[in-house]
Amino acid sequence: MASLDASPNARRALEEFPAQAPACRPRIAPTLAPDPPHMSSATPAALPARKPMNLHRLREMHAQGEKITMLTCYESSMTRVMDDAGVDAILIGDSLGMVVQGQPSTVPVTLDEIAYHTRCVVRGNRNVWIVSDLPFGTYQENREQALRSSVALMQAGAHMVKLEGGGWTAETVHFLTERGIPVCAHLGLTPQSVHALGGYRIQGRDAAGAETLRRHAKELAQAGAAMAVLELMPSDVAADVQADNPGLITIGIGAGQRTAGQVLVMHDMLHITRGKLPRFVRNFMAEGGSIEDAIRRFVVSVKDGSFPDEALHGY
Repeated sequence: MASLDASPNARRALEEFPAQAPACRPRIAPTLAPDPPHMSSATPAALPARKPMNLHRLREMHAQGEKITMLTCYESSMTRVMDDAGVDAILIGDSLGMVVQGQPSTVPVTLDEIAYHTRCVVRGNRNVWIVSDLPFGTYQENREQALRSSVALMQAGAHMVKLEGGGWTAETVHFLTERGIPVCAHLGLTPQSVHALGGYRIQGRDAAGAETLRRHAKELAQAGAAMAVLELMPSDVAADVQADNPGLITIGIGAGQRTAGQVLVMHDMLHITRGKLPRFVRNFMAEGGSIEDAIRRFVVSVKDGSFPDEALHGY
């Protein structure tokens, strides 16, 4: 954030209400640092007031070709920053197990923990669409278990729930949507299944794998999924999924540029995560002087199509 002394509001306050100097020496006018230059003409100085996001508006944006922006978030203060920066959707992801709790995977995260962080995000939110993850073990047993878990997250303030898995989840997706719960699917690399997948690997690289992803996406869209996260798959496969299901709002992460929108883990794009980052991550914090500026750059870069760059971030 810019220093307080450098802001116009601080300057006006100093002019109108100068500090009282001690009587024994003359008052010395404060020296103000110059306002920092804008890092890029592409970075918006201010965003117009906007209305709270809803599913109708997201579908409208998708139909009009406007890219949708999503970031993970787990607490109130950062939610307010993302809201002010113009982010369209927030994902309270089970990624919190790794980036917040220090777990080796997302598997240990519980429903109560996702509900807790959902409530934290909701308290800081005004306009952003909120998606909450159904953690591992909270929907796989049967439809009724999935409904109970989804109700808990919706009552915590979520607008939509997300579940991982292919065609086997279609019945659950239909069951939930018929009961008024919007559902986001998750295809490709599904981190809750990391042990079954043999690690964090690109999915759908061969013809059979690509066809499986396309078939599962079709089944989930027909079951009523309004949105689908497509993670770590070849760009052409993700593009096929979107083309085959034009009404489905596809949100890519490591899936190329031809999806309806993009999502990143907040800790990755702000370079808080230590160690080697995935190829699809861009360090937006390195390009700006504040967290809000970095998030604004993410929003602008997704909207104008400059992120992701297929050559740098695609597979």
